[in-house]
Amino acid sequence: MRVRRGEKIEIFYSEEDEGYIAVAAELPECSAFGETEEEALKEIKVAIDLFLVTEKKDRREIPQPSYRGALID
Repeated sequence: MRVRRGEKIEIFYSEEDEGYIAVAAELPECSAFGETEEEALKEIKVAIDLFLVTEKKDRREIPQPSYRGALID
């Protein structure tokens, strides 16, 4: 499992959910939850991987990552 290089991931705390939400900014409807930031990051990597596999299987167009900020592996 590997996040594409340049994938923009946003993580924020949700009072409503009482945990952290991670969102793959350029992949519609791709998000994950974690009780910690680290757990949310781990879960969004799984969600991105599954999203990409499904989109390829269904032959849908996958937007290319366009983020050019600092990258963390």
